[in-house]
Amino acid sequence: MGGGVVESKGGARAHLYEYRITPYFIFACIVGSMGGSLFGYDLGVSGGVTSMDDFLKEFFPGIYRRKQEHLQETDYCKYDNQILTLFTSSLYFAALVSTFGASHVTRNKGRRASIICGSISFFAGAILNAAAQNIAMLIIGRILLGFGIGFGNQAVPLYLSEMAPARIRGAVNQLFQLTTCLGILVANFVNYGVERIHPWGWRLSLGLAAVPATFMFIGGIFLPETPNSLVEQGRLDEGRQVLEKVRGTPKVEAEFQDLIDASNAAKAIKHPFRNLLEPKNRPQLVIGALGIPAFQQLTGMNSILFYAPVIFQSLGFGAGASLYSSAITSAALVLATFISMALVDKFGRRAFFLEAGCEMIFCSVAIAITLALKFGQGEMLPKGIGIFLIVVICIFVLAYGRSWGPLGWLVPSELFPLETRSAGQSMVVCVNMIFTALIAQCFLAALCHLKYGIFLLFAGLIFIMSSFIFFLLPETKQVPIEEIHLLWQNHWFWRRYCGPDHNSQELQLQKKTDHQV
Repeated sequence: MGGGVVESKGGARAHLYEYRITPYFIFACIVGSMGGSLFGYDLGVSGGVTSMDDFLKEFFPGIYRRKQEHLQETDYCKYDNQILTLFTSSLYFAALVSTFGASHVTRNKGRRASIICGSISFFAGAILNAAAQNIAMLIIGRILLGFGIGFGNQAVPLYLSEMAPARIRGAVNQLFQLTTCLGILVANFVNYGVERIHPWGWRLSLGLAAVPATFMFIGGIFLPETPNSLVEQGRLDEGRQVLEKVRGTPKVEAEFQDLIDASNAAKAIKHPFRNLLEPKNRPQLVIGALGIPAFQQLTGMNSILFYAPVIFQSLGFGAGASLYSSAITSAALVLATFISMALVDKFGRRAFFLEAGCEMIFCSVAIAITLALKFGQGEMLPKGIGIFLIVVICIFVLAYGRSWGPLGWLVPSELFPLETRSAGQSMVVCVNMIFTALIAQCFLAALCHLKYGIFLLFAGLIFIMSSFIFFLLPETKQVPIEEIHLLWQNHWFWRRYCGPDHNSQELQLQKKTDHQV
């Protein structure tokens, strides 16, 4: 019911596209995807640093005292503190604001320029955080990191989607998710290593974020701009050269002509954000800019990651509990991303969303029932139940890691036409960061009040988002990016906004308005 096909009419030239995998293409994708490692390293490192005693003593002595008083507790409320969560979420608010500046840079100066800007800002934030003497320095550092992530997350998924041939676009775009997961994994081991270095281990942990930023900056200087962006800037000869180099063949006429057509349509649009609100862009707005990025943060993944150390601790892993749980969940995320990269262009986006959604609902309900019966009275979990929970958590993480994790970035980056692409990607990052910040800020308080019920809430949300995908998202696998608009014209619901009749009426109305002016 939710599907759609591309027919060979109305400008569909996909069957004429040719490509080979070249070393030049591989280099561009590896360097381009490193933006994910900045995001991942920060996600992994900030959770560990905020639990380090040396860090808490220096900046949050009140929380440190409270933590010492409640060391043995396993209840729901001991981690609820708004100041500490503000330290984490300030980065997401900064990323949210910066993505609109990033949209302007991405559209007018190119995707590569945004990637370089992001790496510079992230580098400055990492150095400031490592040298922080007070909370103000910490927060300013976090804001600079947020600007870096806003620029990186805006440009990198676009860069990868535009560089990739249609047939393998899913796998290539997921390099962003893969480097994010690897960043989280590396950050966990860094935190474990520096925890023993007193009293400045946390500074090393935060400062090492400058390393991926440096690699990204140096790589960015040598990175080619995407053919789509060069054509959009009017540099047609350069765009053709890069396309030939990236595709490994001079036979790129069909694809290049599609890029020129898309660019001509884009140039007619003076206000891309306003254009996003037009009826013909309704599917991209509802699915790509609002639905998927919001739902990605409402899957409950954050709560699973938060709970894992507590469960491991109750199994008697003691001080190493956080590392074990973080390493296992991060490794499961990396493994799941490899599964998704290998199979997403074969089985399609919808299959992964829907199948993984069923698994995640089952896991959320299982965790809720187990915790309702056995958790929260300050007593240890029996070993058998603890092992059961660990298995369920791993199944949940594997399901998220091959569906909403990577596809939450891949699918929106495929949906937008060139004229609204950078504005659309800004909306994606913006909505994603709003919900990430809200979850970061509200989750611990919600956990304190809802207790195990929060997992039932997430199960209900996953059911809603799976239904959203089932009814409204057509399959985009192996469809060239400049021909995605044909999917909407053949979709049972969206054709009322995007059908050929609707578009011709809109064109006549536009001509009439122009004539009157």
